[in-house]
Amino acid sequence: MMKSFRKELFFRVPSRRAFLNITPQVEACLAESGIREGLLLCNAMHITASVFINDDEPGLHGDFEQFLERLAPEKPYDRYAHNGFEDNADAHLKRQIMGREVVVAVTGGKLDFGPWEQIFYGEFDGKRSKRVLVKIIGE
Repeated sequence: MMKSFRKELFFRVPSRRAFLNITPQVEACLAESGIREGLLLCNAMHITASVFINDDEPGLHGDFEQFLERLAPEKPYDRYAHNGFEDNADAHLKRQIMGREVVVAVTGGKLDFGPWEQIFYGEFDGKRSKRVLVKIIGE
């Protein structure tokens, strides 16, 4: 019989930008769900944050930061038409590049990852509480 599970994870990053490995929290959701075969969706519920899959390697995360800052620099704030009440236009653009969500197969009650794959929360306009949705369907 098909089952469905939903849970929200909450993050409050003290800096403007950060990459957090959220794989353990997502795996805990999978265990809680009891689902052994199916699909897991994990998505950022804010338009200035991202969920993506990659390697948990600090050099790579630094490369992401430099790459994103070259494409959509935070400052000067007045370079963006969006900035007025807020100063986060760059965060919207960075999120668009890094993506909104990931979908991972669930096999034998485990996330069916390739080598080195981990799930990350990317924060581009931090210092406030934000949510990530974990939705799992299967049996």
